[in-house]
Amino acid sequence: MRRVGSVTASTGRPSGAPSGRGATRSLLLAEVARATQRLADAGVPSPRYDAEELAAFVHGTERGRLHSVPDADFDACYWEAVARREAREPLQHITGRAFFRYLELQVGPGVFVPRPETESVVGWAIDAVRAMDVAEPLIIDLCTGSGAIALALAQEVPRSRVHAVELDERALDWARRNAEGSRVVLHHGDARTALPELNGQADLVISNPPYIPLGEWEHVAPEARDHDPQLALFSGEDGLDTIRGLERAAHRLLRHGGMVVIEHADTQGGQVPWIFTEDRGWADAADHPDLNNRPRFATARRVAR
Repeated sequence: MRRVGSVTASTGRPSGAPSGRGATRSLLLAEVARATQRLADAGVPSPRYDAEELAAFVHGTERGRLHSVPDADFDACYWEAVARREAREPLQHITGRAFFRYLELQVGPGVFVPRPETESVVGWAIDAVRAMDVAEPLIIDLCTGSGAIALALAQEVPRSRVHAVELDERALDWARRNAEGSRVVLHHGDARTALPELNGQADLVISNPPYIPLGEWEHVAPEARDHDPQLALFSGEDGLDTIRGLERAAHRLLRHGGMVVIEHADTQGGQVPWIFTEDRGWADAADHPDLNNRPRFATARRVAR
């Protein structure tokens, strides 16, 4: 086995360090620290969190309980996972799970990994639906991907009727796995033309659509650019093609007074609300920040045109 300095090249473990089932808690901390440095050197945005999450995944525990692992075995499985993350494969693809609000979702190749920023979008939508005081609100999630938004709304808005639409078959397969046993109804189709049978009935239409301009491809993080479906990322020269189509779909699906909620890039806050104009049948168009105070989503209320 080739060694570089005092570190074993295949594992990153110091030469002479204990291995296998004899590894101790102190070794666990040391190995996580080494993994953290490797991930940081590779440009991973959250190296410590990811190193700990991978350790928890390998040991079948939670990140917050790593300290209680009595006999840490940092064998090839851990370092293989670290190497994959070092190559900028998404953490969620390695562990097969993504956390979103109160949900743990199954994710992997072929589906967009839900982002923490979207949680604030869903939080606003939940508050809006609750304020409507509708007994069984009808909610439609367009471009559902893994089903994260639809499932969170179904979980946190009791008695809601939730429909979700996805065009990509591979992504829809992941949504089906996540929605099994829930009351979310999934539909395969184009979000712009889907669900004509529900025209004029929805209380809320929500979407996290593709919104990256085509020219921004090289600036997208490799986790997204190389692993998320292109259909879920890019939308025309200015990134707004899909949102323009969803504006018409939302107006068609919503009842009078119903609300639309659309996520967008943090550079598009000055543009998206202007898609939902009075002459197109909207009122109260506004933009809202995420938890980092960056422009994140637009909302509008449907009115008669």
